[in-house]
This record gives sequence, C-alpha cells and structure tokens, in this order.
Amino acid sequence: MPCRLKMEGAPMANAARKATFDRSTQHRRAMLGKINIARHQLKMDEDDYRQVLFDVAGARSLKEMDEKALDAVLARMKALGFQPLPKAGQKGAQHPVAKKARALWISLYHLGEVHNPSELALEAFAKRQLGCERLVWARQSDGFRLIEALKAMAERAGWRQNCPVSGKKLAPSTLQQHLCELIVAKLKSAGAIPQDWSLDTAAYRLCGIETRETERGYSAEDYHRLASALGAKLREVAPHHDRSGR
Repeated sequence: MPCRLKMEGAPMANAARKATFDRSTQHRRAMLGKINIARHQLKMDEDDYRQVLFDVAGARSLKEMDEKALDAVLARMKALGFQPLPKAGQKGAQHPVAKKARALWISLYHLGEVHNPSELALEAFAKRQLGCERLVWARQSDGFRLIEALKAMAERAGWRQNCPVSGKKLAPSTLQQHLCELIVAKLKSAGAIPQDWSLDTAAYRLCGIETRETERGYSAEDYHRLASALGAKLREVAPHHDRSGR
C-alpha cells in the first residue's frame, strides 16, 4: 500500500502555490546574467574568474553572495574592462542622428571594427567628428558628418551601405544580412568554421538560430539578433585590439 504523507497546518489546496518572483529576485537574476556576460567578454578562465570572486567577496561561487556582493563583483568586472551594451531608449541622446549612429556603432562592434561598444565610447567618437561635447547637444544639421564617418568605417571593413549597381541605399534587412555574411567570412578567415559553411549553416551550428524562410520572411531585426550572436562568436576566436581608441 503506497505511503501517504499527511500535511498538517494548511489545507491541501494550498500545498502547491504558483511561484512568484519579487523585484529582489529579478534584480539578482539580472546581476547574475551581467556577471556571466562580463566573464565571457573579458575572456576569463576558471581560475581568474574564481579569484576575482574571492578577492571581492571572499567566496568562490555567485550562489554564496548577496546582492551587495554581486554589485561589488560587477563593479570589479567593469574596472577590468567590461562594457555593457547600451539598450536603445535607455540612455544617451535619442534624436534621429544619435539613434542611427548608435545602431551603426553596435553593428561595427559585432563586425569587430569597434572595440568598445559603450555609450561613452560613441560619445567620444562623436565629439571628435562634430566638435560637440555631448551628442545630445549636437545640431541635427551637422549629424550627417558623424553618420558618414561611421559609414566610411563600415565601407572600409567591406560592409557596403549602398547598392553597387544603382548606388541607392540598401534596405535595412539587406544591410543586416550583409553584415552577418561579413562576420561569417571573418570566422572563416580565423579558421573557426569550414570554408563551405553558408550563413544559414553558421547561424544554426554556432548559435542555434534557424534562419529558414518563414511566411513573414527574415526581418532586419532577425538579422540584427543573428549579427549579435555571430559577433560574440567572432570575439571568442579572433579577439582584436583597440587600434584607434574606438
């Protein structure tokens, strides 16, 4: 006869409650995610990573730490060079020129042409191009110089911005597809993947992303997410040096 456990003090209906997550739990998860991203961005091996945890918080595992200790670890990672990717709409100038510049800046980071993806690095680059202390203060009429400078960087890296036949600006989805193809080409040059891999093959085998056509087609946003994933793989196998302060 199977054993039955008697639960006292609470009705059986309350035995299984739906899991709830308070803001503290969500914040902790966010910090854990950022620390793991930082570890991979900084290319820390296991020993170096554990040493940072011990030096900062006296622990060898994130599970042993409270939020204050996690904040301290994240601060140390930033001091070591971790640069969180900016989120659109979260900080920095939000006028059309700034948004376009930010999108190009992040794409060039995925391509390996920009070393530092942070908002501060973009601001520094914009200051050199426009002579304006803050991008948010830049005149929209002058913004074309910044955009053209970023496009020139893209062209030098082989990322064409216009149709080679008509000279017209390429559609966003075509631009992002070409960016992904260039990253795959760099992975091939680094010997990280076979020469006969297509973009679809690399997307699936490296990133677990299925790129087969759907009824709605593969959008610019889809290719943008793929470029981010492929760019992370490129940085793993072919880390580059900051040649120009970018």
